[in-house]
Amino acid sequence: MIAILDYGFGNVRSAQRAFGRHGIDAQITSNRQECIEAHGLVIPGVGAFAACMDGLDRVEAAPIVDARLLANRPVLGICVGMQVLFTEGVEHDIPRSGLRQWPGIVAQLPAEILPHMGWSEINSAPDSELFKGVENERFYFVHSYATQKWDLQPSESLAPAMVSWSEYGAPFIAAVENGPLSATQFHPEKSGDAGATLIENWIKQCL
Repeated sequence: MIAILDYGFGNVRSAQRAFGRHGIDAQITSNRQECIEAHGLVIPGVGAFAACMDGLDRVEAAPIVDARLLANRPVLGICVGMQVLFTEGVEHDIPRSGLRQWPGIVAQLPAEILPHMGWSEINSAPDSELFKGVENERFYFVHSYATQKWDLQPSESLAPAMVSWSEYGAPFIAAVENGPLSATQFHPEKSGDAGATLIENWIKQCL
């Protein structure tokens, strides 16, 4: 079973349908034990960093994620669900702490037109498991904020991290694979065949 964390934000139904196309029973839930014990946990996210973190705090997401990672059980963050895995998000000059799994600041992209909405190519990390078969393909983004620097040192990592990049105004982190913890700034569930392949690749990690 794949659990899609229900905390009031994110395209949970869209994510559920995306997994359903692969024959996967994806349950939308905020039940602590279901989220901890599922084969995979998806953290979706749409909207403001601070609002998403408020929702995650209400369902006590931090200890759920910690418990899964200690048990080496896969977690996938999507869009703002990726951003909240970093130390902090800053929107309208107001900082808000994240889940602090990775060091880094989520900040506004230095682009003339925001949000970044549409298809962009990914410079996928060498030996990436998520991007296997869709290396350097285009994926669908909708965001104005991103982490633009990777600060995690190998000695601190859950496992050697694989970081994939894209660019809009400046380079930004498009995806991270770090042991059982993975995340994408783009929406794989809205990214056509390439997104479907990426989801399938992640499902394989959950089995």
